[in-house]
Amino acid sequence: MAETIALSLVSHTNVGKTTLARTLLSRDIGEVRDAAHVTEFADAHVLLQDEAGNTLTLWDTPGFGDSARLVRRLRREGSPLGWFLSEVWDRWRDRPFWAAQHVVRHVRDTSDVVLYLVNAAEPPEAAGYVAPEMELLAWIGKPVLVLLNQLGTPRGARADEEDLQRWRTLLQRWTLVRAVLPLDAFARCWVQEGALWQAVQAALPQERQETMRALRSAWAQQRRGQFDAAMAALAASLAALAATRAPLAERSGMRDTLRQIGSTLGLAENRPAALQSAERELAAQVDRQTRDSTEALIRLHGLDGRAGGLVLERLAEQLQWRQRVGEGSAALLGGLVSGAATGLAADVASGGLTLGGGMIAGGVLGALGAAGLARGLNVVRGTDRGFVALAPAAMQELTRAALLRYLAVAHFGRGRGQWRDGEAPPHWGEAVRQALAARSEALDGLWQGRSQAFDNPGEAERLRTALQPLLARSAEDTLARLYPDAWNEGKPGASP
Repeated sequence: MAETIALSLVSHTNVGKTTLARTLLSRDIGEVRDAAHVTEFADAHVLLQDEAGNTLTLWDTPGFGDSARLVRRLRREGSPLGWFLSEVWDRWRDRPFWAAQHVVRHVRDTSDVVLYLVNAAEPPEAAGYVAPEMELLAWIGKPVLVLLNQLGTPRGARADEEDLQRWRTLLQRWTLVRAVLPLDAFARCWVQEGALWQAVQAALPQERQETMRALRSAWAQQRRGQFDAAMAALAASLAALAATRAPLAERSGMRDTLRQIGSTLGLAENRPAALQSAERELAAQVDRQTRDSTEALIRLHGLDGRAGGLVLERLAEQLQWRQRVGEGSAALLGGLVSGAATGLAADVASGGLTLGGGMIAGGVLGALGAAGLARGLNVVRGTDRGFVALAPAAMQELTRAALLRYLAVAHFGRGRGQWRDGEAPPHWGEAVRQALAARSEALDGLWQGRSQAFDNPGEAERLRTALQPLLARSAEDTLARLYPDAWNEGKPGASP
């Protein structure tokens, strides 16, 4: 027979319960604004459900106001005077206080575990409401998990651990508290939700833990599907960019060829107009793919909103461009090209213009002659048409940026409202760097081994197939670095 496990979300008034409920449920409920007693009555919402029909429900409740007074009133329950004060006097004279009493009784009668939200932005010793509210929770008599909300921008495991330790020290005298966990309504990561469900399971009576284990398994399956879909979207976007070619206009005149070579050697202040046009086209492709993949992540995570402008900075410095060299112009410029062999080789080695770097580095330039060089470059390199493409360095940067975008969306709580771009915390960048460094050889081989032709049918799909598992393992490694404890307990696919 299917069972229901009920969680009640309670706290002091105006600490962010409904905001957190929206984040956990991935949908809008109730009313969120900066005011006391916004949620007047408790509302139940389905949080998780498995194939057998087992359900995890979440009750969103009004905030506690005058907790000490509420305790005194509830202790009179059962007496005629207590009934009159609660059901008649309070109902008409102080409706929020009357509603709070009903909610506390409801929590006592229906909940399996209580989630008690506290404001982590204030020092624990300044939270004077905690002691009387712990008396309320003791009166309810259900196991309590304390959630630290309003932690602010993610700061890393060490900073969170310091906050956790301060709150654990304050709460250790109340045995009803089974665990203290970080779960910010604005910037929680779904991995932390997995740790919460594990704590709920541990707090339940033994006979109900099997039901929660099944619900955790259903949650892990859902999250794994979401994670895999996110990695597929990012891999497809990156692969499409890696295979993108922006065509260069053909050049035949002496002036154009001089400007082309001068730009390559750093002798011209401005790049040729054709090159600038191709760069703009490629930049537009980066912008479009970045927006589209970000919006796919937003939808996958149950959020609303549109991606902002995220064009790669310094894109022009990370482009490869290949120009089909005209044989006539090359013959006329033989002396200039030969004299610039060293400069060209250096430019090729630094990731700039790619004109048969192997031949130049091998000293073949003089033997071929200018016209022979043109024929060799056009045939050997397979460059039947001039184009601009993203260099391996640019693809490395885009891969790093893609993982940071994934982290940003995966942390964005729905309670914040519509998606908006923001700066990534510094420790995210370091975690991503380490995760990618462990796979740098495979990724470099992928970008270096791309087709050199302008037309490359099937190239994007080939790259996506090879990239997706590398990207997924890098994302998993990043999450494990950011949330080592939560990852081990609550990751998708982990044994419940």
